[in-house]
Amino acid sequence: MDAKLFDIIACPICKGELLYKKDKQELICRLDRLAFPIKDGLPVLLENEAREMPADEEVT
Repeated sequence: MDAKLFDIIACPICKGELLYKKDKQELICRLDRLAFPIKDGLPVLLENEAREMPADEEVT
């Protein structure tokens, strides 16, 4: 994913910071506990495409 793009995007729900997880190709919102997929190098920032993170999944 392009580093410049990562600097300007935010969670579409809370407008908070997103954490990039390269190994899973996801952008994580810690506040909403949502994981947004990155497909073909582009983040999919749609709430209905996000994965809800279980309470026991660590967000670091």
